[in-house]
Amino acid sequence: MKDKIDTYLKKDKRNISIIIIALVIIVFGALPFYSDVDSFFAYYLFLCLLYIILAQGWNLVAGYTGQISLGTHAFFALGAYTTAIIWLNDVTKTWYYFDPLVMIISGFVPAIFAILIGIPLLSRLRGDYFSFGTLAAAEVLRILILRGGTFTQGAMGLRLPAEGFTGMGIYYWTALLLAILATAAVYFITRSRIGLALRALSEDETSAASHGVHILRYKVLAFAIGSFFMGICGSLFAYYLFIVSPPAVMNLNWMFLPILICVLGGNGTIFGPIIGAFVVGALFSYGDVFVGQVHPMLSGILIILVMKFMPTGIMGLKDRIFARR
Repeated sequence: MKDKIDTYLKKDKRNISIIIIALVIIVFGALPFYSDVDSFFAYYLFLCLLYIILAQGWNLVAGYTGQISLGTHAFFALGAYTTAIIWLNDVTKTWYYFDPLVMIISGFVPAIFAILIGIPLLSRLRGDYFSFGTLAAAEVLRILILRGGTFTQGAMGLRLPAEGFTGMGIYYWTALLLAILATAAVYFITRSRIGLALRALSEDETSAASHGVHILRYKVLAFAIGSFFMGICGSLFAYYLFIVSPPAVMNLNWMFLPILICVLGGNGTIFGPIIGAFVVGALFSYGDVFVGQVHPMLSGILIILVMKFMPTGIMGLKDRIFARR
């Protein structure tokens, strides 16, 4: 009898969660119809959605596999440059402005790059050594872009045609769709056999290998999937900025932001990057407006306090509260 009651309670909780998520998606999706989509608040939401896509990619690699990557800005930049190069050279013979085909290709190029560097790095390096290896690979890519000549235009970057821009509506809806897809993809991956293998790797590689888990294969797979999300995020940012240059897309902020978001929200969780993205977006967007140059110091203090008193992030704080009750 008790087992039946627990089963019904779990189903009710699952149904309630699905209803709440559906309502939140409907509210966010209908925002342009009842709010000014070109307002600063809509811009803040667009940045948050952009951060969610980026953070979910990093979360899959670091949160679930336990491999801390410091090369996020490289995959982000590859996605942006792929979009710009395909558009300017008329490669796919399509309309290019928010072209789904171009965005998908812009995700696959960083994924292929992740496989190429992931196989030698992940097969030999662990922990901090892997992190610095990804950072070194990103710096090599930066030099190649700076010395790319007419192909990448060096430090000047590539300028995209901005004639198709009519407002932030299409940016907002596209970012919302991609954020939902990235979150759903991470959710289903982590609840599949792949997710079980990734969890096993993050806890004990030796034990996982003894149970038949191919360590390198699953590590590289997670690394490639996470890089795919980062590349699509870079493609979306290229459409937004219309200028793809090393200072814009290879800024170290794109490496720092997903780490900060996942630490604040809760690393290795589905909703942690979402919560962290809205918190970090508010800190950097509204903090820059209301407190000016002081906001980096306040943000740093907040990060120190969170890491000191909430090492598992906001999602971990929720679990601690319910555990006490």
